[in-house]
Amino acid sequence: MNQDPSLIPEETPVAISADEVSPDEFDEIDAILDELRDRYDETPQWEFCEGFMAALICCRRDIPMDEYLEVLLAVGADESNEGSFADAAQQMRFIALWNKRWAEVATALDAEVKSLDDEAAYQPEVMDVRAAVAELPPEERDAVSADEIPAFAQVWALGYMFAVESWPEEWAAPRDKDAAKWLDAALQAMVALTEDDEGEPEVSPFSDDGPPTMSVVRLNAFADGVWAVYDLREIWRTIGPRVAALRKSNEPGRNDPCHCGSGKKYKKCHGA
Repeated sequence: MNQDPSLIPEETPVAISADEVSPDEFDEIDAILDELRDRYDETPQWEFCEGFMAALICCRRDIPMDEYLEVLLAVGADESNEGSFADAAQQMRFIALWNKRWAEVATALDAEVKSLDDEAAYQPEVMDVRAAVAELPPEERDAVSADEIPAFAQVWALGYMFAVESWPEEWAAPRDKDAAKWLDAALQAMVALTEDDEGEPEVSPFSDDGPPTMSVVRLNAFADGVWAVYDLREIWRTIGPRVAALRKSNEPGRNDPCHCGSGKKYKKCHGA
């Protein structure tokens, strides 16, 4: 079943509720994405979607849902789209959960926080895949190639930059030099997170006594990336949406015949 455009809000959703998305609801989202992946194997994991969503919330333009879901999930009204929801009920449930998480992320990014430990701060929904692999039975763990294990928050950052690259005109540097430097520094922090963590594992991101799965450099880079999202949100809120340039319609030359048909030169008629 292709996506029903009538079920998609015309504009990017605004804050609907400050309620947190529960673990069970994240499991629902994962189940829907898994089901979509059965029909379209390039359907991303939620962590990628989470980064993509954060970029949309920070974007200079409010991109409509029917535009960005086609880019993210390859679902839309067009019969050529490869991805699709199983039915209208599944589509509506995904959109409801998506909007709920959107509201949660937008609320966090608009909050004034001084520390990422603040309860109001944005906490990206990311996985410690290396820890998950370490907990697998030996035979399953040995079957996973080290090259297939993403670094902490790498998939989230890839999702963010995928949105940036999908609408480059909305992320073009502003004319103000200071704002342009601010934008570049924030984007570079996100780009750094798309790289592998080649440092020696020293810490566990979610547990003080868990096995080390990431380097301290990576932990600091992740913090820089989250603050970068705050910066990118603030940059475009401060500058505002792009204003379309006004183009003056072509006027005849001063010595050309006037467009009114009087037979006089333009400079002596309507151009006087």
